[in-house]
Amino acid sequence: MITGAHLPPLRAARAISARLCLSRRLCCNGSRNGGESPPDTAQRNGDGVREGAEEVAGLNAGRFPREVVLQLPPPRGQPENDDDDGETFSPGQDSRRRFFGDVRLEADRIFRILLQDGPGFSTRHALDEMRPKVSIELVREVLFRIVVSVDSVNRERYPKLAYKFFIWAGQQEGYQHSTSMYNLVMKVFAECGEVKAMWRLFEEMAAKGLPVSSRTFHLLICASVKVGLRRRLVERFIRSSTFNYRPFRNAFNAILYTLLTIEQYSLIEWVHEKMILEGYSPDVLTYNVVLRAKYMLGKLDQFHQLLDEMGKNGLTPDLHTYNLLLHVLGKGDKPLAALNLLNYMSDVGCRPNVLHFTNLIDGLGRAGNLEACRYFFDEMMKKGCDPDVVCYTVMIASYVAAGEFEEAQRFFDDMLMRGQLPNVYTYNSMIQGLCAVGEFDKAFTMLKDMDSHGCTPNFSVYSSLVRRLRNAGKDTQANNVIKYMTDKGHYLHLLSRFGGFRRC
Repeated sequence: MITGAHLPPLRAARAISARLCLSRRLCCNGSRNGGESPPDTAQRNGDGVREGAEEVAGLNAGRFPREVVLQLPPPRGQPENDDDDGETFSPGQDSRRRFFGDVRLEADRIFRILLQDGPGFSTRHALDEMRPKVSIELVREVLFRIVVSVDSVNRERYPKLAYKFFIWAGQQEGYQHSTSMYNLVMKVFAECGEVKAMWRLFEEMAAKGLPVSSRTFHLLICASVKVGLRRRLVERFIRSSTFNYRPFRNAFNAILYTLLTIEQYSLIEWVHEKMILEGYSPDVLTYNVVLRAKYMLGKLDQFHQLLDEMGKNGLTPDLHTYNLLLHVLGKGDKPLAALNLLNYMSDVGCRPNVLHFTNLIDGLGRAGNLEACRYFFDEMMKKGCDPDVVCYTVMIASYVAAGEFEEAQRFFDDMLMRGQLPNVYTYNSMIQGLCAVGEFDKAFTMLKDMDSHGCTPNFSVYSSLVRRLRNAGKDTQANNVIKYMTDKGHYLHLLSRFGGFRRC
């Protein structure tokens, strides 16, 4: 039993965090250079399997990357994806259902026309002959069809088709492109590596005075691989009078949040410094983003300083601040301090939920403290918080990493009994555990079960299973796993990473 006392609010959290002893080595599946343009880390291990960053960074252990468990949701009012122009439509009414059915049929016809584009065929003439009623809904449907159809074969052709249709649609009477339609064309360009074309569209939007959104920034920042180019882009958006940064408080917060979603931690530091220099006051969201960046970069002294600064500025931590603090305390193997913080949260009406317990347990599991993991899992259940698949997976991964597969199996069985469906990380952990105890046949069976339940294995599941089979001298079974992967059509472009395998 862990006992704890109640501590004063943020001062207690700062005092707790100041005593943390954390490794500065990042243990997530992001890059080791602050998340900016990681180099190709694919390397061949001793078993002839060429591993990429995903495998090297620890996904083989079945753990959720910290970017996943520590995700920060956007403020209320932020659309999940502004490609749809921020509009939502209910299919409940017959008239609307018929309308969208007609739109999809027309979009299919237009897409088929676009695919005929080439010498001897005038796409423009065919579209004019068709005379569709051009609307935001129709343009969106056509562009979505192009986006989801991009592959390695057509990635040179499809940007031209998308732009040709985009130009034609923009010239039709009664229709005008919105920001979201520009974003969709940018998305096609991004999928096909057409960075210069994306920037030309961005300049066109600016010339027309169209508002740019956080989605526009996200697409451009992801495509701009050079640090200097990214900084220039940030400055353009900060200065832009047409940047629609809603529902964020200011342009800086919108940019910081977007950078967090793509793990640009060093760039977050730079933007934060610029924000302060320009006289903007950080709010809780700002601190949450920058605290995450400092933690992921291993800059714990600055992490503590930010907590001090947050308190001095009279800002109260929210659920997401506590979420990060609990993970940090767990990773630092400070269960008593974590319990104090949980008690304080309850006292001030900030009731801990399953996400808080999960992040704490994840940190404790990474620190190897399984006793504390089990204690907080039981406490969570006592408080009426039902564990979800993420929480179960964190427990399973912790026991597998500690070599206690029987306990991991018990949690897996309990999860299924409670109706929670395993995800790719859950299966990955269990496959690792089965391999560790020599149950290779069961591991392969679980791999097949995973696929049959609609949970496609990622490449690390295959590569780690092959590696462990080869380690055990079971080359034939390892080749069977690779053959199964190729028969399913999974990761054929990564087949060369399996040294010594010849496809029949």
